[in-house]
Amino acid sequence: MQVKVNDRLVDVPAGATVAMLLAQLRLEPARVAVVIGADILPREEYPTRVLVEGDLLELISFVGGGHA
Repeated sequence: MQVKVNDRLVDVPAGATVAMLLAQLRLEPARVAVVIGADILPREEYPTRVLVEGDLLELISFVGGGHA
């Protein structure tokens, strides 16, 4: 099955959750915001939100930084 992540098609197994997708992409869930369609997915729903064929996701990674 395919979902679109940041305008890129990604193959995921049927029944995959958002948490499984993040693991597949080697992303730390605590450092990523997930938008599906126009909705921000609450982090506590990552393990239970099952992806469906054609889902459109935007993954926004947080990076640390600071002033020199």
